[in-house]
Amino acid sequence: FLTTPSAKTLLKPVLAPGNVDKTMAAPVTVIIAWDTEFHEHLPRLFPQADMRSYFVGNKPLTEENAFRNSSLQAAYFILAARALGLDCGPMSGFDAAKLNAAFFPDGKWKVNLLCNLGYGDPSKLHPRNPRLNFEEASVIL
Repeated sequence: FLTTPSAKTLLKPVLAPGNVDKTMAAPVTVIIAWDTEFHEHLPRLFPQADMRSYFVGNKPLTEENAFRNSSLQAAYFILAARALGLDCGPMSGFDAAKLNAAFFPDGKWKVNLLCNLGYGDPSKLHPRNPRLNFEEASVIL
């Protein structure tokens, strides 16, 4: 959770130009990241089976699962923040390699997305953009 001017200053150079102003103005910017060694926690968090050994030594499988699960957790995070009345600005407009180097230099964590949090000015919030309808986005087999 980035809340200080010094943390935001570290973030600013990695942002896409269109995301700089709103991110610098947000009271909080959250770096939602995934742990490249998440499987080391599985014996404690999922003791029902030896899932740790499933991931050890299999970097592609580990990264795929960690990224997917961090995306799900990001969605839950956004739902929880919105349920508390916060406005959320999730974004992927940043240089991930530079962000990881700045905030996670040991390489253990990798960024998935950023999310600005705060209370937006309703006069500056644009209406929701159109979405694909069910038939356009789904196939029933």
